[in-house]
Amino acid sequence: MSIAHIFVLLVAVIAMTSMLLTFIIIYLLLRFSFSPIAGAVTSSTFVAILSIVVGSIISTYFSRKMVRPILKINEAAKKVAMGDFSVRLEEKSIAVEIKQIAENFNVMVRELSNTETLRNDFVSNVSHEFKTPLAAIEGYATLLQDDMLSKEEEDKYIRYILENTGRLTKLTKNILLLSRLENQEIILQKERFSLDEQIRRVLLVYENLWEEKNLTIDLNLESIIFYGNQSLLAQVWSNLIENAIKFSIQDGILSINCLLIGTSVTVTVKDNGIGMEDEVKKHAFDKFYQGERSHHVKGNGLGLALVNRIVTLCGGTMSLESEKDVGTAVTVTFEAENLKS
Repeated sequence: MSIAHIFVLLVAVIAMTSMLLTFIIIYLLLRFSFSPIAGAVTSSTFVAILSIVVGSIISTYFSRKMVRPILKINEAAKKVAMGDFSVRLEEKSIAVEIKQIAENFNVMVRELSNTETLRNDFVSNVSHEFKTPLAAIEGYATLLQDDMLSKEEEDKYIRYILENTGRLTKLTKNILLLSRLENQEIILQKERFSLDEQIRRVLLVYENLWEEKNLTIDLNLESIIFYGNQSLLAQVWSNLIENAIKFSIQDGILSINCLLIGTSVTVTVKDNGIGMEDEVKKHAFDKFYQGERSHHVKGNGLGLALVNRIVTLCGGTMSLESEKDVGTAVTVTFEAENLKS
């Protein structure tokens, strides 16, 4: 039986019930309250007609009360099907079920609206991130066709082309990795390894960068044997350390702590660089989001989103503290199960 059949049957039951109740009430009133009149008009026909009229009025009232929100839900659903996610239903109703349907409908539409916004932003950002280096590569390749270029100019343009090619390669790699991890719920490839030693090796990869900025490296790494996925966690430390160096000030301090606190392992990467404003902090883990000042530094806004997904898959949590022109500290925490094999 369809919902429409059930609804029609429910309306019919309400109508019959209201008519029966009306008949009983009118009969009792005529029988006991107005006995002089009852003697003159104790006609069952009169009572029946009056019951039908009053019952019809009552049933019509309740039917409309029930039908109106159903019709509104139907109209709202049609608008959503056409792509209008701004529609909302009134959540007040005498029927608890109708009220719950309206509330759930509004929640669903809000989620659809958020998803659509994210999808549009994702497409827009991906297009922009690919278009910028491609335009640069095309421009420098065009300049290289000039036979009058000096050797220094040729080398410079070739270097720019290679840099932008590297940006494209990294962007593609991060998008593919993030896409794979977002559709993955379990990390299978786990092994025991030295967490502090892994962080040291990753830090050495960026030696040229932190030496170029003349950063002071403040390390506090406890010896910890960790059980997890080495390659994914190396990606975490790589992104955090690269970001810290990137946004550090010249002659700044880069601090990295790896500590066993109680039954938890915490790794904190901290810089005293440009920091983040409150609005930027809210979106720090969103894909492709970059603060206004971040656009002046090479990046694609995928780093923290990727790190956050990896940490979540590995059973950990992330927290971020940042203040404009003071610096940023990102802390990754894992519980005791990551210390067991």
